[in-house]
Amino acid sequence: MRWLVLYARSRQVPAALAAAACGALAVWALARDGAAGPGDPRPAALVLTVAAAAASTGLGGQDPGLDRTAAIRWWTRRTAHVLVAGAVACALLLGFRAVGDDPATTALVVRDAAGLMGLAALGAAACGAAYAWTLPVGWLALASFAPPLTGVPMEVVTWMLQPPGTAASTWTAAVLTAAGTAAYAATGPRG
Repeated sequence: MRWLVLYARSRQVPAALAAAACGALAVWALARDGAAGPGDPRPAALVLTVAAAAASTGLGGQDPGLDRTAAIRWWTRRTAHVLVAGAVACALLLGFRAVGDDPATTALVVRDAAGLMGLAALGAAACGAAYAWTLPVGWLALASFAPPLTGVPMEVVTWMLQPPGTAASTWTAAVLTAAGTAAYAATGPRG
């Protein structure tokens, strides 16, 4: 298991976990005292975006040339990295249920975590790991400040704030997850 420890350290996993946990606690504390009512998806989306942004910094190593020339199968490790980061983001948010707070439904948390990690992976493949956080944060900002219009295009734009049963939001998250994970697994972070 030495390779796993080395991989986690080279991808800054301990720092990303600490940042995600601190961000989740800060949002949870502010949401408890804020104007967000029960069933409001905005705090959950913010926690998951913070976790995806924290995890996105580790989607690239310190030496991109080494990643591209190493004689190991990076696509399996890259795919696992994205999937495990999404699972950890889910666990962070669903962990608040242990203290008696129910921030969001499980379906919403899983959909948003998967979509946001796919978006972060797409950002790493397109912009590099240093800027991978911009896609999840930018999309959350767009969804939060979009005008209150209706229709399928608006459901696609605000997918992370839609109820779990909305078909357009589910498909948007699924496409982002699949496309982002596939692009990152195939090409790795942009150098």
